[in-house]
Amino acid sequence: MIFNAVSLTLKQLFSPPFRSVLWKSIGLTVALFIGLWFILNAATTTFVLPLMGPDSWIVTTIAWALGVSLLLVMGFLIAPVTSVFAGIFLDEIAEAVEKDHYPTDPSGTALTVSQSVGITARFLGLVLIANLIALMLVIFLGLGFIIFFLVNGYLLGREYFQFAALRHRSAQEVESLREKHGFTIFMAGLAIAVVLSIPIINLLTPLFAGALMVHLFKILERKT
Repeated sequence: MIFNAVSLTLKQLFSPPFRSVLWKSIGLTVALFIGLWFILNAATTTFVLPLMGPDSWIVTTIAWALGVSLLLVMGFLIAPVTSVFAGIFLDEIAEAVEKDHYPTDPSGTALTVSQSVGITARFLGLVLIANLIALMLVIFLGLGFIIFFLVNGYLLGREYFQFAALRHRSAQEVESLREKHGFTIFMAGLAIAVVLSIPIINLLTPLFAGALMVHLFKILERKT
């Protein structure tokens, strides 16, 4: 079941609708980071550097330190920020999957922008908190890899399945499905966690996760 859903997802992952969402998400992320760069640079130039004196070596050191720090932060945040933006367009992914693979099924109802943003923001917050806990466990117990996949497998499976199912079912029905097929959804979440763990490839996480859970929902729906 999981392998079939993963296989179908991978075959469609680089199709035009998916590429469109990816480029829009990356474009918005880059635009955000460029905006932040100019804002922080202007703030530093206006408020920080004048305090150091025009000829002070500290000015150059601070400027370089801020630049390098911002680049490191951007490198760390590019995947989660891209995921947030991609969450806004997840319905486009779901519609493409349903159109290509389930054309005779009733079309899903697109989530409102607030629902999409809410699910994505909640997912981002949960993952950041969970991975902070995982980092602490790495430091003190050396259980990082295990905790990373277990926690993210649960959270990713839960949130993205909810997205796919809410297009067709009520919140109560979705909760019932999650309770009934919890282990299967968790295993699909582990597949998503693998994608999330690979640098650069993790930019595809929301696309892969959204499509995978549409397939999984359709499979489980037919079994219900």
